Amino acid sequence: MNTTENDTTPQRHPILFVGAGPGDPDLITVKGQSAMALADTILYAGSLVPEAVLKWAGPDAKKLSSASLNLEDITNIMASDWQAGRRVVRLHTGDPSLYGAIDEQMIELEKRQIPYAVIPGVSAAFAAAAAMGIEYTLPEVTQTLILTRMAGRTPAPDMESLESLARHGASMAIYLSMGQIQAVQDILSRAYGPDMSCAIAFRVSHPDEKIIRIQVKDLAKTAEQAKLTRHALIIVGKALSDRSDAAGPRSRLYDRKFTHGYRQGGD
Repeated sequence: MNTTENDTTPQRHPILFVGAGPGDPDLITVKGQSAMALADTILYAGSLVPEAVLKWAGPDAKKLSSASLNLEDITNIMASDWQAGRRVVRLHTGDPSLYGAIDEQMIELEKRQIPYAVIPGVSAAFAAAAAMGIEYTLPEVTQTLILTRMAGRTPAPDMESLESLARHGASMAIYLSMGQIQAVQDILSRAYGPDMSCAIAFRVSHPDEKIIRIQVKDLAKTAEQAKLTRHALIIVGKALSDRSDAAGPRSRLYDRKFTHGYRQGGD
């Protein structure tokens, strides 16, 4: 006997964690945009994801902000709609893997044996580099980018304190730390020197974006004068320094004398 004829179980689809990008709705990935267009339910991080990004949602999609919800609320909504056969998108700002608190959500879904997948997004650190026209990794100058935050209400491991990481002198993008801007300035001054170039990148790619280039010694004063207390990155390192010296080190990748697997170098 064929039992599938009377099977009323709805077709179910993996829950999709989607990176919305830094704010500009056009900076979402094509795959993320397609997922939103097909979604029946979009549960978005309302305190961070601008409503402009929701323009990619279908006209009949249910759109819910998670700003006032706790982990159990969020999980229950995703599980209930998945169970009903709805396509669910969990929309996070930037890239979900970076300060997105998705690990705990994925663990809860795994406990309930609910499948999921992740679609990456553009993080604010990379949108800031694009806005400033910089490369974080310069040959013979800096080859490392550190993405971190100050310890606060969410502690950081001792070996990953801002003071410890800053000693490397690498390019650094500091998230979620504007509320401790004086402490950040003090730490960076000791590690990089007070005259090191840095920037405050506020709401990068949003219509009210502000990029303020300064020196480390002016960080706290500038943030206070501009009334910037949140939604901003602090960028620091030699990658932001004056590039007027055209004779500085260059990548060997395009050096006419350098041989690699795709080109023979010459004199």
